[in-house]
Amino acid sequence: MEFFKYGNGINAKKGRLLISEPYLSDPNFDRSVILLCEHNEEGSFGFVLNRPSKIVFDEIINDVEDFKNRIYIGGPVQQDTLHFIHKANYIEGGAEIINGLYWGGNYEQLLDLIQSGGIAADDFKFFVGYSGWDSGQLEEEMKNGAWIVTDHIKPWMIFDHNQDALWRDVLKDMGGRYNVYSNYPTDPRLN
Repeated sequence: MEFFKYGNGINAKKGRLLISEPYLSDPNFDRSVILLCEHNEEGSFGFVLNRPSKIVFDEIINDVEDFKNRIYIGGPVQQDTLHFIHKANYIEGGAEIINGLYWGGNYEQLLDLIQSGGIAADDFKFFVGYSGWDSGQLEEEMKNGAWIVTDHIKPWMIFDHNQDALWRDVLKDMGGRYNVYSNYPTDPRLN
């Protein structure tokens, strides 16, 4: 299946970012940046990178202490599931999204490494739920102007950034008209 290019001419693909248009009316995705972990003929899924919750990992996982990684809201689908992305190529079963970035893997191994202090916490990001689209649904949303796609992913966008500013800063990084979008007010009536 050929995936069409919309908006800025970059098509949706595993390992790319979806950036919500400034006035997307869906509150689940208002000013969101989503890492696409899969995109194929069956559909798409990814995680919202800039929706931190107030909960940290050791508050929801039994038998883990002093692991304070923030949990993010990955999207509105199956918010009773826990997912993670990481830079740890030593986690067995992790699916490579792009070079050096992985989704999931052996959960028991992860817990053992957390308990033994054998991981770099900054190399992991955890999510409850995910963002998902059925076959053709994301393309339709893109055609209707809901999403901007970029393939200019940098590590700071995923792990090392002020999440409140991520949407604005990714657009600025894209330059051109997207730099202008980054300054759009949340509510244009207040402008």
